[in-house]
Amino acid sequence: MFDNSKIANRFHPSERLVVFPGDCLEFLKSIPDETFQLVVTSPPYNLGKEYEQRIDLEAYVEQQRCVIRECVRTLKLTGSICWEVGNYVENGAIIPLDAMLFPVFAELHLRCRNRIVWHFEHGLHCTRRFSGRYESILWFTKTDGYLFDLDSVRVPQKYPGKKHFKGPKAGEYSCNPLGKNPGDVWIIPNVKSNHVEKTEHPCQFPVELIERLVLALSREGDWVFDPFLGTGTSVIAAYRHRRRGAGVEIQERYVAIAQERLNRTLEGTLRVRPMNRQVFDPRNAGRALTTAPWSDPTDGNVEPRLLERRAKYKAKCRK
Repeated sequence: MFDNSKIANRFHPSERLVVFPGDCLEFLKSIPDETFQLVVTSPPYNLGKEYEQRIDLEAYVEQQRCVIRECVRTLKLTGSICWEVGNYVENGAIIPLDAMLFPVFAELHLRCRNRIVWHFEHGLHCTRRFSGRYESILWFTKTDGYLFDLDSVRVPQKYPGKKHFKGPKAGEYSCNPLGKNPGDVWIIPNVKSNHVEKTEHPCQFPVELIERLVLALSREGDWVFDPFLGTGTSVIAAYRHRRRGAGVEIQERYVAIAQERLNRTLEGTLRVRPMNRQVFDPRNAGRALTTAPWSDPTDGNVEPRLLERRAKYKAKCRK
């Protein structure tokens, strides 16, 4: 269906992959109503990262409203929109962006199907509050006649041999042989320095996170759109599962990275972390440094170790 694919820089219904270098509102103006089956993105969080300018929170929400409104216009009646966000931080206090943006979707009469919590293990270490280890995905649909393919994203059963122990089905297996519903808390590693997909982007999406949404909320040949494409993850996930992908990125350096990653995807050389691979456990992998020296199980006298004087470290600053 998609032989000899290439990366276009303008939208046309006949294209397979589109990476538009520029502003997402400019791109969306060229899109007919009810074009996209799935809109999935993670917008800037207004934190002043290198790819964004920090603005007043009310202005940020209004900026998001303009983009969301256009995305909804271009969404099919069977379609879904997934907005992945974290927390806005101001003077050490957090403001959940999903709570700020929820009314925007409600104003547009969308139905919220799930608030999916994406949990990961690594990130900044806070000293005056608990370290943030999750972000959320707001999943909305345009109508009640939305597409949802649960079987394509089922995960292994916890007890695959479990059977009914009483009633008319006693003795029969009580679980779905295709696996169980993954639920609304997803434990997927985030893209840090040792992740196989890592690029120079500071807030990169893992492909497997988007793959689950692509499989569940679209069919082969459907359009998947990302208005804040970054390094191309959403379009990569779409291509890997025979969907059409379109994305917009305003930063030239990230446009180049997205195109390079997509070219490697087309060649079949892009390395990605497989879906449903278990989260890495350093203990099971036999890695060193997994036992604290002050809790050596061969030494019953642990308390003195906790009182040992800590070594002082000096950081060298690069000029």
